[in-house]
Amino acid sequence: MNINYEYYRIFYYVAKYKNITQAAKVLHSNQPNISRTIRLLESEIGCSLLIRSNRGISLTPEGKRLYSYVKIAVEQLQSAETEIAESISMQNGCVTIGASETALRMLLLPVLHLFKKNYPQIRVRILNNLTLQAVESVKGGEADFAVIVTPPRIEKPLVSYPIMRFRDVLIGGPSYAVFKENVLTLKEIAAYPLICLGEDTMTYQFYENFYHGHGLMLQPELQAATTDQILPMIENDLGIGYIPEVFAKDAIEKGEVYRLALKEEIPPRQICFVENERYPLNIAANELKSLLMQRTAIG
Repeated sequence: MNINYEYYRIFYYVAKYKNITQAAKVLHSNQPNISRTIRLLESEIGCSLLIRSNRGISLTPEGKRLYSYVKIAVEQLQSAETEIAESISMQNGCVTIGASETALRMLLLPVLHLFKKNYPQIRVRILNNLTLQAVESVKGGEADFAVIVTPPRIEKPLVSYPIMRFRDVLIGGPSYAVFKENVLTLKEIAAYPLICLGEDTMTYQFYENFYHGHGLMLQPELQAATTDQILPMIENDLGIGYIPEVFAKDAIEKGEVYRLALKEEIPPRQICFVENERYPLNIAANELKSLLMQRTAIG
């Protein structure tokens, strides 16, 4: 059967109110039209759905069974219409983001502050992942998009856009103040304990490639779980390490750590936006994407 949805919608209101007059009022129609539609529906289905009596309207057994299904369908569609309308007006909705630690701190949090100020009703869920995990969350549809640092090779249906470039600096604690005027080589600093993130991170792979490019092996003496842990470890003279320049700026200016100049230039790194072409962004996610693009630039 290919029955007009409008027939079911009218039947829903008649069955709900057990009153054709009330149903007609809610539907902004009239009693003859409502009655005619119910007769057409009964004809299409091939059975009576309503019992009319002096006491009003009641449902036949078939009518009760049909109403139990129609009620679910109509109310779910009404909920969907309401949710979409609220989403379009940015009065409701949710954005789920996969974010690596550095991208979260350097870029995403400041933009989220503006986003939540403009759209306080929109819920935001952040999956604070390693880069590879963040990429997988987008690939699997768990996250709307990801904001990550220098991702691995991205393959369809994923697409990646570089939106911000930054550089790391090599820093040391109080014991390394004697080197602050020197230009050191990678080979020379290999004699000192190096603090780095774990081998399962893109940062580790980045520096492993950097060292290999100069004929050396990356051999950290201490491995930190997060970038946040590296600076305090350096401040306490546990070794030297690489962190984004913006994270080290205050500690360098206060003389708590010292920037160590390297002869070999550390390559720039990028924060990238990753999305899945198979899953179009909802309106809220698209607005947040626009804010990210507006607030950043490749330099």
